[in-house]
Amino acid sequence: MYGTDPHTLGMAMAGLSSDQTARLIRAARTSVGDELRSLTYFTEDTVEQLYLRSDLDRTADLVGFAENERGGFHSKSLYRGTQLGSYDFTIRVFDNGYLTRVIAGDKGVWVTTDGMKIDRFEELASAMDSVLRAL
Repeated sequence: MYGTDPHTLGMAMAGLSSDQTARLIRAARTSVGDELRSLTYFTEDTVEQLYLRSDLDRTADLVGFAENERGGFHSKSLYRGTQLGSYDFTIRVFDNGYLTRVIAGDKGVWVTTDGMKIDRFEELASAMDSVLRAL
């Protein structure tokens, strides 16, 4: 359930405990601050929005987004062993912000943000990867 706080938390669902949910949100907020718009956790079978900034509507098609972002599981294995090195994360650019997808093993997150400098995306991806690997 979402609270009235401007930085609302979702209930731990999709197999995450309240502590795991809080760790993901804390890592994202620490990395990108007030530019954080939303944070969604996903696996091959589940999707759960963990955070949504209070000034945004809950109208996103999470299932549609998840179907698209699950392609990252395939991409991560496809790029393994290439001369580019390991696949780290994906940034998608939109008119009103950015979506960053990070995958670790069989779980992933996508994080939406307002505009930011590129080095903050790297910091965000690193923080999300670290927490996902510990879940």
